[in-house]
Amino acid sequence: MKIFPAIDIKDKKCVRLIKGDFDNKTEYRMSPVEQADKYKDYGFRNLHIVDLDGALTGETVNLDIIQEIVNKFDLKIEVGGGVRSIDSIQKYTDAGVEKVILGSAAIKDKSFLKEACEKFPDKIALGLDAKDGYLSVSGWKENSNILTLDYLKEVNDYGFNRLIYTDINRDGTKQSPNFEETQKVADKSNCPVIISGGVSSIDDIKKAKSLKNIEGIIVGKAIYDGDIKLDELVKEIDA
Repeated sequence: MKIFPAIDIKDKKCVRLIKGDFDNKTEYRMSPVEQADKYKDYGFRNLHIVDLDGALTGETVNLDIIQEIVNKFDLKIEVGGGVRSIDSIQKYTDAGVEKVILGSAAIKDKSFLKEACEKFPDKIALGLDAKDGYLSVSGWKENSNILTLDYLKEVNDYGFNRLIYTDINRDGTKQSPNFEETQKVADKSNCPVIISGGVSSIDDIKKAKSLKNIEGIIVGKAIYDGDIKLDELVKEIDA
């Protein structure tokens, strides 16, 4: 089981949103670089970074911060947030990130996802963010009217090698992930799935380990709020 502590960047700060609502955010004192340093010190090897400014603008707004984290710490980093062009993917891969997450742009234009997977083999993660079974796009501000499993069926053979599934209703709520829906996605997916949204306790991590075709889990607000202690969490990483 891979554990991905989350860093969401907005206005150069670490923030957490509740259900993706930019008006319902908490800012934290530590800078993104300081937070990454802390995770590294505890022994984490993976990191999930979302450029929230990028999600709003479609540009690689915080590329400099992400580049600094890559350069300073030997961490495997996945990055998402407004990646809508081949050029943006190139910038992130040049910066040394392990995976670039495609979400809205891939859902709106399946040919973009296909092209990205062909040009950047082993570098593309597909981010599926769902609300009540339907995919949401554009920073979760739009409902696509596309059923998650229908979309996955269409793109399953494109070549992405990680799928990140987020239940928006659970994100930032610490009410536990939607394991049932996540397992449905994992059962259909040709590649391993990362669980995202709602992690509240070590018990959630243990439950995730029991599911099939699950590669890892993203933990955000529960870390920042102190509900999950990093020294306990790091023990759940598979050797």
